[in-house]
Amino acid sequence: MEQIIANRFICAKCKHNECHVKEVAMSGTGLSKLFDIEYNHFLFVSCLNCGFVEVYNPDILHGKKTGSLGTALDLLFGN
Repeated sequence: MEQIIANRFICAKCKHNECHVKEVAMSGTGLSKLFDIEYNHFLFVSCLNCGFVEVYNPDILHGKKTGSLGTALDLLFGN
């Protein structure tokens, strides 16, 4: 997914076409925050010209729903 984004990237601010893509994991609220379980994943795409950052949810890009069984299994088994 990261390569597809990088190949199609055009900065919304300066129209430059080179970027850096980084996956970031974050904890949510409640028990996930208490136990530092990082099940929220996002792709941060930074323009290499002006530094503008766009954030993408890979679950939406892959078509996987947040409440799906796969997400629950990922949480339990660390995938």
